[in-house]
Amino acid sequence: MSNALRIGVAGLGNVGAPVLQLLTRHGEMIATRCGRPFHVTAVSARDRRKDRGFDVASVRWYEDAAALATDPEVDVVVELIGGSDGIAKTVVERALTRGADVVTANKALIAHHGTALARLAEANGACLAYEAAVAGGIPAIKTLREGLAANRIERVHGILNGTCNFILSSMRDTGREFGEVLAEAQKLGYAEADPAFDVDGIDAAHKLAILAALAFGCEVDFGSVHVEGIRGISALDMQFAEELGYRIKLLGIAEATEAGIVQRVHPCMIATGTPLAHVDGVFNAVSATGDFVDRIVAEGRGAGGGPTASAVVADIMDLARGARLPVFGVPAERLARNVPQPMSAHVGAYYLRLMVVDRPGVIASIAAVLRDQEISVEALLQRGRAPGEAVPLVIATHEAREANVRSTLDEIAAQETTLEAPRVIRIESL
Repeated sequence: MSNALRIGVAGLGNVGAPVLQLLTRHGEMIATRCGRPFHVTAVSARDRRKDRGFDVASVRWYEDAAALATDPEVDVVVELIGGSDGIAKTVVERALTRGADVVTANKALIAHHGTALARLAEANGACLAYEAAVAGGIPAIKTLREGLAANRIERVHGILNGTCNFILSSMRDTGREFGEVLAEAQKLGYAEADPAFDVDGIDAAHKLAILAALAFGCEVDFGSVHVEGIRGISALDMQFAEELGYRIKLLGIAEATEAGIVQRVHPCMIATGTPLAHVDGVFNAVSATGDFVDRIVAEGRGAGGGPTASAVVADIMDLARGARLPVFGVPAERLARNVPQPMSAHVGAYYLRLMVVDRPGVIASIAAVLRDQEISVEALLQRGRAPGEAVPLVIATHEAREANVRSTLDEIAAQETTLEAPRVIRIESL
């Protein structure tokens, strides 16, 4: 048993406790599959008395997680505390500095400090594994870093936040508004009391920044991700999307262009016949397009204790097998410096929804603005008649430049017949 892998787990919450349970329940099978025994030798959490389905009395207990990270009798430090800075960052840095391997589910930490941590790991001969940081139980990291390693990746995109996907799916199915469905998601435990991290797109942006670094061999660049959330989506938008043959999803999209890497998170309309249009509820999906493999799609539960614990333990098993890969697929010193592309340069189709006064000449004045901005109309929908009152007017455009669309919306918003700020959703061809 001298070659047993010694594991220390920092954080025994919604993920940490299932990790211990999984290691206990499937311990014999895991040891057989990775060809090496393992032991959980140390843990750290706030409350020692809490029942986590694992006998913590049999291991060393640390009140201070940073002290666990420096324990010489821990080979692999599993960081499940969370947060981009503070104690989580300290734990990871201290473990890597002494040459211990680290497994983490901390998407924010990797998105903000991934490049620096990769350099620290390589400088000390340590590994940093983070499969659980993106898409829960979906092996998105392993797919990009290993399964598609021989491909030049052109694009990676996906549904990266289960809370938003649940809300949008429920809005579509029930016709209810965002606020009502959000309240339901909070009651069901799918959304936090403060849902901003999810519904404003930050969580998805963290994951996209990580996927982009892996896909394109570049430094993690969270600051260059264009981020929009789903608060502005209404039941009316859902109805019009269905009428036009689309569904609304919050997507993360990263693309390699001649000018640089584009990273964007925002609501999208996607055709109902595409695979991601049918990924509903709290499920996630990740799709990658490579020059030889074409397109692959993986779908599954993107969050929750069980799926995330599964990904954490998969990383532990890789380390037990001796798999030692660069953090982002290439040595840290060879990661490219990204040249971010502004969202204003984006070219694509758009859905525009206006609330205007129903009177003669309104459509003509809007058409004049579109003409002047060189925006071509693919479809126009006006529901009902209400002379002198507000009516929705929907325009689906052909491909146009984002800067022109924004100028168009500013001009339309300034017209006296426009009664509220125009809504815009990008139409994506996936």
